[in-house]
Amino acid sequence: MTRRSKWRWVAAVYVFINAGGAVLAFAQGERMHGELHVALLLLGGAGYLIWRLNRQAKQQNLAGGHADPRMEYLQQSVDAMALEVERIGEAQRYNERLKAERGEISQPKKEE
Repeated sequence: MTRRSKWRWVAAVYVFINAGGAVLAFAQGERMHGELHVALLLLGGAGYLIWRLNRQAKQQNLAGGHADPRMEYLQQSVDAMALEVERIGEAQRYNERLKAERGEISQPKKEE
């Protein structure tokens, strides 16, 4: 059973119990009990609609590719800084290698 079909079964059982409970409660003259089942049905329906609209909005944001320009600018800035830091690191390694070749710095002694 897939995840989606499991939730459909849960939703179907939820609706069946609350709709049937409302009918039985009203038939037995238990007005407050019946109203509770109707309220639960409405609450479940509202929750489903909110979930569905939120899901569609997320899909439109992902599919549309319309990212916030500020986020794109920030991403470009971070990429540029990362590149510069890498260049600085390369320059430092190169300078250290040149100094070592010239004998300007002594090699650390290994302890035995």
